[in-house]
Amino acid sequence: MTLMLRSVLSSASFGLCLILTQPASALDLESLNEAERTLLREEIRAYLLENPEVIMEAVAVLEKREAQGQAQADSDLVRSNADALFNDPNSWVGGNPEGNLTLVEFMDYRCSYCRRAFDDVKGLLAADGNMRFIIKEFPILGEDSVLASRFAIATRQVAGDEAYKSVHDALMSYSGSMNETGLSRLADTLGLDATKIIAEMNSEAVSEVIAANHALGQRMQITGTPSFVMGDQMLRGYLPQDAMQEIANEIRAQ
Repeated sequence: MTLMLRSVLSSASFGLCLILTQPASALDLESLNEAERTLLREEIRAYLLENPEVIMEAVAVLEKREAQGQAQADSDLVRSNADALFNDPNSWVGGNPEGNLTLVEFMDYRCSYCRRAFDDVKGLLAADGNMRFIIKEFPILGEDSVLASRFAIATRQVAGDEAYKSVHDALMSYSGSMNETGLSRLADTLGLDATKIIAEMNSEAVSEVIAANHALGQRMQITGTPSFVMGDQMLRGYLPQDAMQEIANEIRAQ
């Protein structure tokens, strides 16, 4: 048995620490015979059984590194798609248009978590007062989702931003039939020209908006709704108002 191996095996703790902190060449692991490898494995196993917290510490370090890597990758995605995210003339802009921080939401009207997030986003915009908000129509949950988005986009193209916001808010709690009859009734309730909006729903202009948002979502690696972009960060999934405000504060403090 080599002198190096004896020093490793003299203490399980020392052995494990040495293995974790030294390059493989320092221990010449390739030169160990099978018996020496078996002894070394036994010492490492014994140390881990006596000190299982080491495993959790290692997992925590790994998770932190992975989270940092994902955050950097997301930040790179935001930067490379910034114009489509923040300056798209086909997306509705609300909140404070002159705000110092922009929140973008990819949403689907049939998504239960989007509906849950609706009040949180509304509360965030009211409480913050310095946040620009952009809605990205991102129907991914079937034909009803597509019809709802077509109706909302057509409303904006026919009647403008205020009408769109009224339709958007109504659709977030709408439980009626997602067909021309049901959507016409919704438009009538809101005082809008249902005939013009329905006629525009299947236009090329509406289709182009949805296609562009889907292409952007694919580039951003978005697979579910709601998904948010705040500043240069991706927030994937539902977050309550307090959590979003905390992230906004951290971004502004950087």
